[in-house]
Amino acid sequence: RMKSFFMTLVLTASAFSQEWKPLWPTEAPGAAQPPAGTEETGDGLRYRNVEVPQYMLYQPDEPNGQCIVVLPGGGYSIVSGENEGTDIAAWGLSQNITIVVIKYRVGKAELGYQFPVPLLDARRGIRTARAHTAEWKVDPKKIGIMGFSAGGHLASMCATMFDDKFEAETKDAIDALSCRPDFQILGYPVIAMGTKHGHGGSQNNLLGKDISKEEAAKFNTTNRLTKECPPLFFVHSSDDRAVPLRNSMDYSARAAELGIPVTGIVYPTGGHGYGQKGRQAAVGWTDGLDRWLRSLR
Repeated sequence: RMKSFFMTLVLTASAFSQEWKPLWPTEAPGAAQPPAGTEETGDGLRYRNVEVPQYMLYQPDEPNGQCIVVLPGGGYSIVSGENEGTDIAAWGLSQNITIVVIKYRVGKAELGYQFPVPLLDARRGIRTARAHTAEWKVDPKKIGIMGFSAGGHLASMCATMFDDKFEAETKDAIDALSCRPDFQILGYPVIAMGTKHGHGGSQNNLLGKDISKEEAAKFNTTNRLTKECPPLFFVHSSDDRAVPLRNSMDYSARAAELGIPVTGIVYPTGGHGYGQKGRQAAVGWTDGLDRWLRSLR
């Protein structure tokens, strides 16, 4: 506990000195014109109007072979870089896990970063990890995806839509690598697009305000699960008023029906958006995650 807390302090204090690296060496697919210049950083490393997709690598001294690509939440409006980014990196390092935090493109509608742009960025994050397995001392069969809230929806798209093809993903050899994650970790995820228990803000920001329920339902990732999807771990609180528990319940129940291994933790309290530190009953939820990840090694 003390080690993890100390690492959180160090990482949070030094977050601006960490090096963000571009996900693509040249202009990212779907880049807006005119050129980038709108990104803003607020309290808690909350990034707004992100135009340049980037990743930040956190490498433990003694890597255990696992790598997690992390997608912070923010309603597809911002990227919440501290509680669902650097805090997660601190936890990962304490477990000797290589962590890759993704700053994916989000922002005001005129930037044009609706679907599929955030998914292109997230998939590129997985492929980037797969391209550096030897250098980062990562097992190519132990690269997972982790997302929170809207980032959880993005992670679930990675876990269910990895066979979908996009013409934009043809820039280089990295784009040719598999983007299927080997496991999925979802924290209070947005799942149920097109339903009354979904998250309207995330849906509007990703798909537009004028989309029909029928079209939005195509992005309800419960409907996209197949037997080929990776093992699932989720955490959610039953008092979550922003993203109701049913999002995780429907998704995990369907996964179990298909024979996908499911591990989940549901807390009576905790609310929404608590990140690695947890809140109320959900404090310490990563202990369960630690045990699950050890079972995959």
